[in-house]
Amino acid sequence: MKRLFASLILAACTSTLFAAGPVVEMHTSKGVIVIELDGEKAPATVANFLEYAESGFYENTVFHRVIDGFMIQGGGFDADMSQKATRAPVRNEADNGLKNEPGTIAMARTRDPHSATAQFFINLVANTALDYPSFDGYGYAVFGRVTEGFDIVQSIGRVATGTVGPFENVPREPVSIDSVRIVER
Repeated sequence: MKRLFASLILAACTSTLFAAGPVVEMHTSKGVIVIELDGEKAPATVANFLEYAESGFYENTVFHRVIDGFMIQGGGFDADMSQKATRAPVRNEADNGLKNEPGTIAMARTRDPHSATAQFFINLVANTALDYPSFDGYGYAVFGRVTEGFDIVQSIGRVATGTVGPFENVPREPVSIDSVRIVER
């Protein structure tokens, strides 16, 4: 009941309109997060994410960057902070009208606007500074939203973090992504 109530609140708070699209379950060490992807507004990004999910790429990765009051980022490192090899980057689709609102999932990237590969982040709050056109004329491409398990996302956002080598905001106790499964096309 709590999960249903939290999902209803999250849906009411998210003003961005999403087209019904593929649904994935992200199984983490903290619980299951259900994410609806918007293949209509972010077709290349969704196809890229689904390809990584289908190949098992996300298995045994971690949320390697967690900043409470901002976002949780994962999809590229294992628990030893070794980065996984990725495919070529996808074109930035941040100009799709979707916003970095609480519970939305977006592609992580470097300063190069078209450098997103496998890493993603889930917004804990409204991060309007990341919306198209952002500080660099591009922004960060939102491609879906959490429909169940935002309470889990928030609990991940509250874990204790520290520095590991050159990496900051790393959870002191790894928060694993055990799998990302497509449950609906």
